[in-house]
Amino acid sequence: MGGRQRNYEEKLIAPERAAELMEAGWKRADLHVHSTCSFDVLPAKDLQPESLYEKALGMGMDFVTFTDHDTVDAYDILGWDREQLVPGVEMAVYDPEFAGHTLHVNVFELCREDFSELTEISKVEHDLKGFIRYLKRHKLPFIYNHPFWFELHQEPDIFAVPKLAKLFPVLEYNMHELKQKNELTIALAEKFGKGIAATTDSHSGGIGKVYTLAKGDSFREYFKNIERGKSYIVPEDLTREILMEEINTWIDLIFEKSQRTRDIKRYLTGIKSLDAMVRISRSTLLNYSPRLNRTTMSLLYMISNTGLPASLYIHSKENLARKIEKKIEIKGQK
Repeated sequence: MGGRQRNYEEKLIAPERAAELMEAGWKRADLHVHSTCSFDVLPAKDLQPESLYEKALGMGMDFVTFTDHDTVDAYDILGWDREQLVPGVEMAVYDPEFAGHTLHVNVFELCREDFSELTEISKVEHDLKGFIRYLKRHKLPFIYNHPFWFELHQEPDIFAVPKLAKLFPVLEYNMHELKQKNELTIALAEKFGKGIAATTDSHSGGIGKVYTLAKGDSFREYFKNIERGKSYIVPEDLTREILMEEINTWIDLIFEKSQRTRDIKRYLTGIKSLDAMVRISRSTLLNYSPRLNRTTMSLLYMISNTGLPASLYIHSKENLARKIEKKIEIKGQK
């Protein structure tokens, strides 16, 4: 592998160090957040764009963005010109010839017209290179999301990931990925001289648990410094404990905060226990039996707190991460 090598060992910092940088004027943002406008987010009030926007501002985020799946509806709800709000979207691009599998791309500072054009290129033409040409021509900031994540029931082309990474200015360090996968992403960024951004990819209101720090009076300047490697990240990786907390949060959302709303759209997390909970919660019987609903919720909490669902999921993903690392052999090769 060629390109400008960077050492990211010192770029991963603790919140205490981040606080010092923010005192010195560095800006922070969580660049991958989902609201109820995404198909796989439960219809809870706390997850609506307005609620998340206010939460982010209350946390002191300098830039706020919502990257819902293939939709910019959040900005029609909030308004496209709200203070500190940066229009964004997560777009799935399936290019069977060049990429071989679907990849997800976060795009920022786009307008409705940009979104329509990009949708045509990604959904009709299936042209990743054309998609990226459009982004560069219109000078839209963009990120290669979770490079070593692959869609369910799709055979991934693992060997394509390094060549795909070359096309992007910034790669994502995703809180919902295992440490092994995030280390591979860091290695790719180092090899090819790419920027790195730490994000939550939150689907349950966990905005800002991890974030990226860079200087910049505008989002454009902020993102350009991330591209140049003039940034820091406050990271966190998926662990058994974090996943248990996440599962319990979803139980709360499904059975309480969503008020058993049945307008739950297509929902696939890949975590079988979560998907099963959604199917159970949509039961007509539970909807009309508060006692049974509470009993079911308590039972699911009990199962989750054993740690078994989280452990099984982590174990399966660790095996996959080891296979990926053996196949592409990125780490340790300078």
